[in-house]
Amino acid sequence: MALFDIFRKKPAAQAETEAGTQTGTQAPPQPTPQESEETRQEREREEKQEREALNAGLEKTRTGIFSRLARSVAGRSKVDDEMLDELEEILITSDVGVDTTVVIIKRIEERVARDKYMNASELQSILREEIAALLEESGRNADSESDTFGISTRQSEPYVLMVVGVNGVGKTTTIGKLAAKLARAGKKVYIGAADTFRAAAIDQLQVWADRSGATMIRQQMGSDPASVAYDTLRSAVANNADVVLIDTAGRLHNKIGLMNELSKIRNVMAKVIPDAPHEVMLVLDGSTGQNAFEQAREFTAATHVNSLAITKLDGTAKGGVVIGISDRFRVPVRYIGVGEGVDDLQIFDRRTFVEALFSIEN
Repeated sequence: MALFDIFRKKPAAQAETEAGTQTGTQAPPQPTPQESEETRQEREREEKQEREALNAGLEKTRTGIFSRLARSVAGRSKVDDEMLDELEEILITSDVGVDTTVVIIKRIEERVARDKYMNASELQSILREEIAALLEESGRNADSESDTFGISTRQSEPYVLMVVGVNGVGKTTTIGKLAAKLARAGKKVYIGAADTFRAAAIDQLQVWADRSGATMIRQQMGSDPASVAYDTLRSAVANNADVVLIDTAGRLHNKIGLMNELSKIRNVMAKVIPDAPHEVMLVLDGSTGQNAFEQAREFTAATHVNSLAITKLDGTAKGGVVIGISDRFRVPVRYIGVGEGVDDLQIFDRRTFVEALFSIEN
């Protein structure tokens, strides 16, 4: 009788599950509290590691700006013209840029005039608020909640990201790290080696592709870059890829030549996917300071750049360039590089960046 009772008296939960199966309304299985807690703890560990890497990467910039600022306000009771002049010099020499520095100083002057009296010790807090506001105005954050490292992949066709920038800025390495991040997230990644003028760039990309499991499309040295991009997209579409990363030549020759070359690549890709590329990302070396401004000016004039990656922020006191470029060109920063490792390529988040810059979190 006990055996028949087992089949006759099923647990209520099991009965509900079976009923749901029969009616087609069964709810998807929910993670156990233990699984949910493990996921949460893992996410918190990753976020902590990223914050620590960002704090370390911005250490020289933070020291360069705020140690000088601390000396400037020492012994002073209020914000006056002399102090603002010193702050202006600090920001300019930290490669925030003249135009952006003028905007920041003007905003602080307006707040001083409005509040009538402002303690010098409040200056750092005010500066933090104004920098955060400028970054907010300059463009969106990358979508850190999207399915793939800031990129919202598409359902019907690959997301195409064309990467531009001069030689030596870390363009090839950024593509490789991005491919590794995307592959780690379970996405099928194709890389197009359209910088056909440098064998070293192609070989370096191949190493990254092999490491990450991405598929790389390449041709012989000196081949037409547009042909490589075309072949890459056709292969990616045929094999249901999720993301395509197209490298381009890093020669910053005259603007007309650059524009023609990049336009040809874009036009050829559009024959395969009509709205490709979906994004053109300019990679800049943050350690070069004002040179990065000049490169941004040249490339934004030559092609439609709609995102930035700023590399090599670790080991330099010129991290203020992120603020200036973001404000000056009104192009959102998608990624920043704060080290050599794959995980040192981070999604740029305005709030986290400002917190690290001002040492809000230790």
